Amino acid sequence: MGSCFSSEGGGSSRRNVRAVTSQIPRAEEAESTEPVIPEMEESVITVEASHAEFITNLGLERYIDVRHYKYDDLCVATGGFRADRLLGHGGFGQVYKGFLDSTNQVAIKRLDLQGQQGDWEFVTEAVMLGNLHHPNLVKLVGYCDDHRQRILVYEYMPFGSLYSHIHDLRPGQQPLDWSTRIQILLGAAKGLEYLHNKVKPPIINRDVKCANILLGEGYHPKLSDFGLAKLGPTGDRTHVSTRVMGTPGYCAPEYLMTGKLTVSTDVYSFGVVMLEVLTGRTARDEGLPESERNLARWAVNPVLGPDFNSVVDPALQGQCSAGRLYHAFLLAARCVSELPTKRPAIAEVVKTLDRISKPSTKKRQFERGGPSTSARTSSDGYQAQVQDQVEGS
Repeated sequence: MGSCFSSEGGGSSRRNVRAVTSQIPRAEEAESTEPVIPEMEESVITVEASHAEFITNLGLERYIDVRHYKYDDLCVATGGFRADRLLGHGGFGQVYKGFLDSTNQVAIKRLDLQGQQGDWEFVTEAVMLGNLHHPNLVKLVGYCDDHRQRILVYEYMPFGSLYSHIHDLRPGQQPLDWSTRIQILLGAAKGLEYLHNKVKPPIINRDVKCANILLGEGYHPKLSDFGLAKLGPTGDRTHVSTRVMGTPGYCAPEYLMTGKLTVSTDVYSFGVVMLEVLTGRTARDEGLPESERNLARWAVNPVLGPDFNSVVDPALQGQCSAGRLYHAFLLAARCVSELPTKRPAIAEVVKTLDRISKPSTKKRQFERGGPSTSARTSSDGYQAQVQDQVEGS
């Protein structure tokens, strides 16, 4: 959900889906303290079509194993898509709260029938989420393509989006505390790690942002909205060339300039999400002076200097050690590096956030507080430094 943009405006009416053999693992529904090596199961998605509408005419059940709903059933489930059932809206449609069998709550996304890109995003998201299974990815329950409708049915996430808890608090609503924010970031990073490292070929989400991280019971995070997702490079290829799509403020600079897509572009977007969570500011704010509009550019210089506390969300003050807070900022700064080669792999992001999230396990050895000279000038030995200083905080 949330607004999206394309450098080419409307989508083409003629597109081809390349043949793909994807090794898609099913992750355990509940994570344990021991690393889980999921059993690999082969899901072959082979499609040749001049238009995504052709795929829906063939029947999506050929490519995904989820329930097919009749339009009339979903109309009843949402009370006729009543305005008071509206949960949110994005570039490709509206999301409604629905009730199946009177009690089973679901989220129902009805794509805009007038949208030029709706067919493609509908098929992409249905095929992706219909074949991907992980505790940190939202679950696709079913779909509807009756009466030329394009509707997707998801599990209901009762706590809404991360965006609503960081940028759109209701009157009287308490901001998320430090521990909850870090756990949300850690869970979202695990979802990306699954897409980048466990799925073959890797999947690039291409639209990682606060509005697309949904929260279930206990603020359990799940990545959602895979309408812009792309299969990553394979073999000797270093990138996927594609038209530029995404949300302002979240797109990596090299992707904006060249259209070259890699898993590193997702890492950049995740770094922006981290900065939003740590600063309380949006990815891009047109109401600010030009030098402050882009969060990634505005926040990094203070983070790498002695005055990094000036960019911390006031709601986080006093909730954690300055050392942990600084290293979270430093990780985010590395993720939004303008040079893709300087960004950490998502597996390193997961490990670092895991260390930051854990309580101290050894005697304090370092000063709490701000950046050291070595931390500002070099990333060599970064993981060891984070482990020592964070656990010692």
